[in-house]
Order: sequence, then structure tokens, then C-alpha cells
Amino acid sequence: MIALRNICKTYKQGGNEIRALDGVDLSIARGEFVAIMGPSGSGKSTLLNVLGALDKPDSGTYHLEQDEIGSMDDDASSDLRNRRIGFVFQSFHLLPRLTVLENVLLPQRYAEQPDPEAENRARVLLERIGLGQRMGHLPGELSGGQLQRAAIARALLNQPALLLADEPTGNLDSKSATDVLALLAELHANGQTMVLVTHDPNIAAKAQRTIHLKDGKVAEVVA
Repeated sequence: MIALRNICKTYKQGGNEIRALDGVDLSIARGEFVAIMGPSGSGKSTLLNVLGALDKPDSGTYHLEQDEIGSMDDDASSDLRNRRIGFVFQSFHLLPRLTVLENVLLPQRYAEQPDPEAENRARVLLERIGLGQRMGHLPGELSGGQLQRAAIARALLNQPALLLADEPTGNLDSKSATDVLALLAELHANGQTMVLVTHDPNIAAKAQRTIHLKDGKVAEVVA
């Protein structure tokens, strides 16, 4: 489903060039759950940004199913992100003045062709993850675990082919983190393809494979 070949990405910082990704090769099958680990500066966030079509590599190719992402213009990349990639962030990124339901429906605001079934699907998602009684609440009225579950529902609204999670339990207490990981495991069991960035080996152990990065390269793959 995903094929990265010789992906390189360099950033300029002051007068220096930082080689964030240096010849990364990676394949991910449909329905697979992959964790990405590595020390600070290893390239984890850059790799996630490339996978999410938020950033383009300087060289190499990235295929998501039949599409070569690197050759897309900005409009095509934006459309692909909205339709086929779901993002879950450590800081939730829910809008404080919108209800939980309205936050979950946000991806539809940017859809070229709004889906008339989206609101019903959002309600079903929120019921499924235990927030059925919280749809009309504002984010400030929810716990950290509830906020992250709402963020996951938002990421799933457009039924993405790929779900990307960046330290999704980083701001949660241990019980909430356990609940969120159980939800991610359930999504994977139902066929969702997922890539999760984490610094916690106990979280990475939930994945089928762990990709260890070092200095922008794949240093080790643990199955």
C-alpha cells in the first residue's frame, strides 16, 4: 500500500544543512500497524510529514496505493490528505468554541464534495468510542482521554486509507493512554492501516513492526 524508495530530505538551519532523511526505504502493507521510534533528531517527525503529504522529499519516490505523492501539486496533495489520510496529534488540536460533534465534522469543511452521510457517520463514530453523550459538549468540558478519542473520531471521519498518529498518548495519564491504545488496537483489528510515532517501547510493542531511525536512516526493523 505504501512504498518509499530512497527518500531524502534536507533542511537549512542557519548556515547549516540538516539531513533529516537520508535514503529511507520503507514498505507498509494494507492493514498493517507500524511504529516509528528513534532519538530526538532521528527523522521521525519528518518521515511522518512525508507520509502525510505535509512535506515533500527532495528526492526519492513515495507511492500511496496507485498515486506518486511527490509529483502532486499543492492542491492535489491537500485533497489527498483530506480524503485518504487521517491525523492524530499529541495536542488534540480541537477547536475550543466548537462542540465535539462539530470538531469531528471539520474535515468535511474542506471537502470538494461534502458527504451528506458525514454527520450520521460522525455520530456513529462518537457512539462507538464512548462519546455518544458528549457530542454537544465543548472540548473544555472533556478529559484528556476523551479529547484524544474525539480527535481519533475526527481523523476517521472521511474513512482514510492511512491513519497517522504522532505521540497520541503523550499528554495522557496512564489510564487514558491505555484506553486510547485499546481503541487504536481495535481499529487495526478492523483493518485500518496505521503508522504511529512514539518514544515509548511499551507502546511500540503494540505494533506489528517497529522501524528504528537514526540520523535520518532506517537503523533497524523489529517485527
